Amino acid sequence: MYAASFPPHTKRNKRAVPRQATSDVAWELTNIDIPDDDPLLDFEPVPHSRPRRNSITPDLQRAFIAHLAATGIVKSAAAHIGKSLEAIYKLRQRPGAEGFCEAWDEALRWGVLRLEDCAIERALAEGLSNLRANSMLAWVLQYRGFMRVEAHDVVPGHWLYESIKEKVLREERDKRRRKAKPST
Repeated sequence: MYAASFPPHTKRNKRAVPRQATSDVAWELTNIDIPDDDPLLDFEPVPHSRPRRNSITPDLQRAFIAHLAATGIVKSAAAHIGKSLEAIYKLRQRPGAEGFCEAWDEALRWGVLRLEDCAIERALAEGLSNLRANSMLAWVLQYRGFMRVEAHDVVPGHWLYESIKEKVLREERDKRRRKAKPST
């Protein structure tokens, strides 16, 4: 299938399935269960006006988000629910996908934290003599240092200040909408 899509005279990878380059450590995280009442899964799923048999239903959307939070790998989460990367990214672009996008971004943050923890654990377990573990640990420490912010630096215009401001304003707007809606 993979090799047959290229003309026979070109030299390409002849494997039937492309090599999987994802670390085995990432796949170990797939056993993590996120409870159904986790706030991460409490998002407004992307609506389907006319759902089909192959639609990405709200249950599949939540399963995708849970798996993404566990692994930090979009491809793995898409495969977990039996959907392609293309389908997942198309769903993200649809009107009404705001809640799904926010949950996706939050799940990625959780996934990255888990992967960082795995890198640190692996580096410590394998010792400082392992160059691969050393480089992984150096990357994690550099990344964490980059994301570290001093409180006095968080002023209007700073990315973190603006992010928090946007979130607070959105929550206030949602709260006003809920109060304005007549309950049935």
